[in-house]
This record gives sequence, structure tokens and C-alpha cells, in this order.
Amino acid sequence: MMDENRKLFDDFGEIHLKYMQDTKKYQAEFNAKGQEVLDVIRIYENRLCSTTEGGGYGKYSGKLADKFHEIIKINFPRIDSIGLQQA
Repeated sequence: MMDENRKLFDDFGEIHLKYMQDTKKYQAEFNAKGQEVLDVIRIYENRLCSTTEGGGYGKYSGKLADKFHEIIKINFPRIDSIGLQQA
């Protein structure tokens, strides 16, 4: 996923680091680029989980999705902050 979308994830990585240092200043940019990243993540998550569900392992699909997100959070710990608005 990251290899096929290297530029997008590299750009997001830079913004992510800036966002961690100053959330107010970089919130809008973080949200915009982050939405693109989330779209890519959802595509790959759907591919991964639909294969599992179709293979008769539906009860494991939720756990697999959780594990997938845990791995993403290793590189981008603030990814869940995408879409938040500063007050």
C-alpha cells in the first residue's frame, strides 16, 4: 500500500510530524492530505477484509481490520485526528 502510494504517504508523513508539533497551525493541511490517505487505506482495508469474509472467515474480518489499523498507527500515531476541527 505504502510502496504503491509512496509520494502521498511521504507527504503525509511530513505534515503528520508538523501537526504533532503544532496542531492548530497544521490542522487544515493535515485534514486535507489525511483524507486522501484515509481513502487509500480504506481501499486496501476493503481488499483485505473482503477476501477474508468471502473465504468463510467472516468472524476474523473485524480483528484483521483492527490489526491493519494498529500497524498504520505505528507510522502515523495521530491518524485518528484527521477531520477534527480546532475550537
